[in-house]
Amino acid sequence: MSVSTSKSLFFIFLTVLIDVIGLGIIIPVMPKLIEELIGGTLSDASRYGGLLMFCYALTQFFFASVLGNLSDRFGRRPILLISLLGFSINYLLMGLAPTILWLFIGRFIAGITGASYTVAAAFIADISSQEKKAQNFGLLGAAFGLGFIVGPLLGGLLGHYGARIPFYAAAILSFLNFLYGYFLIPESLQKDNRRPFKWRNANPVGAFKQLAKYPHLKQLFFCIFLINIASHAVQSTWSYYTMERYQWDERMVGISLGFVGALVAVVQAGLIRIIIPKLGLEKSILIGCGLYMISMPLMGMAFAPWLIFLAIVPYVFAGIAGPAIQSLISNETPSNEQGQIQGGLTSIISLTAIIGPPVMSWLFAHFTDKKEALYLPGAPFYLGFILTAISFIIACFFFKNKKKR
Repeated sequence: MSVSTSKSLFFIFLTVLIDVIGLGIIIPVMPKLIEELIGGTLSDASRYGGLLMFCYALTQFFFASVLGNLSDRFGRRPILLISLLGFSINYLLMGLAPTILWLFIGRFIAGITGASYTVAAAFIADISSQEKKAQNFGLLGAAFGLGFIVGPLLGGLLGHYGARIPFYAAAILSFLNFLYGYFLIPESLQKDNRRPFKWRNANPVGAFKQLAKYPHLKQLFFCIFLINIASHAVQSTWSYYTMERYQWDERMVGISLGFVGALVAVVQAGLIRIIIPKLGLEKSILIGCGLYMISMPLMGMAFAPWLIFLAIVPYVFAGIAGPAIQSLISNETPSNEQGQIQGGLTSIISLTAIIGPPVMSWLFAHFTDKKEALYLPGAPFYLGFILTAISFIIACFFFKNKKKR
């Protein structure tokens, strides 16, 4: 591997790592900052938190494919640099925010420029040989795993000194990475490999139409949809739920998320490669859905911190269901249509990131509002249980019908 390639790979690893750290670093302090800006309760803050996640996911859903196609036209380097600069501006705006509107503006900017992962993957494909491509793509997964451990931990520690400090730290990290890329990283896409930008190629909605070509897989598509919606019971409400139920501060929220991130990294990066081949795809999907059905109500009922730490273990191991479903879909799809089907699955997951946060945060806000008769902070987890139970039933029907074919 040449020095230039090694340097470029390090930059891509650093880009994705810093992006993920930046996202994770603000999670523990977001509730307090929103409370400060709206002058409301934690329940009120959770409503805004869900809307902020919705704003980011919706904007990214429409712009990720645009930036990916722009990188095919103008090269990877300028789009990556724009993305890093956009993230830096986003975090700075949120750190300086005098009103809640500034947070929405910041999330909107981050959503537009947040295609760094898409472009980073294309960058790696440009500079990697066939033999090294899979190995180099593994760097992206490693960056994600490490980022979701370091980010929340760092955010929790810095949040002890003020709710805005982690935002400034994330802005500085992104800007330093921008400077590193600007001065040291060359372009990876040769001019003769570039293609014209066409809006029809940058249309994310078109990917859903392609899924209609696979009617025999529609039950599995729906399973992925339901499981990913359910996962937002954890992803969108963890900080609010643990602060409300256990009176945790930012530091404890950060530590807990660091624990979750470490567990996810162990399972997704290591154990999943052992578990799924041993169990097979069918058992992995059914057991994964079953573990979701066990862990979700346990988290909702967890009256003490040790119980939620206990419940998170089966929840993380339930993560075998997603990759197993994707593998089964891939096995049921012709080899020359793999890109098309994976693009459709990405669109499904992106859609759940738009729907999940406002739904789960609204449930939490409603059932923790002091004006309401029923106090049920675990409501999002109970909805998660219902959704994963439905996915389990659908999966059972799929395998039953599959055996008949």
